Amino acid sequence: MLLTGFGSFLALIYLAILVIAVVAFVFAAIAREDAYRAADKQTKMFWLIILGVTVAVNLLVPMLFLQLAGLVASIVFMVDVRPALQQVSGGGRRGGGSSSDGPYGPYNGGR
Repeated sequence: MLLTGFGSFLALIYLAILVIAVVAFVFAAIAREDAYRAADKQTKMFWLIILGVTVAVNLLVPMLFLQLAGLVASIVFMVDVRPALQQVSGGGRRGGGSSSDGPYGPYNGGR
């Protein structure tokens, strides 16, 4: 019974790793090529190959070591490359203002 529970837990971990890899691959695919150069990151093709291999490994080769290496690549893309691409592309917060900006300018608590 304990092994069955551990097996289903491990299956959920593998599924989570696969979902992260697929999401990172999709974000890499829809970003513009010139945004990678402007953000001073590796090329779009580099990230598509790395993340594509990661998705393929997760689907076809159930080796935990390779899946963990792909997870590291996916996390690097999501926390380093994607925010840089969004910043260069003008994504993220509209207008580039701070979180305390209201519709008519900055809100500073009536000061």
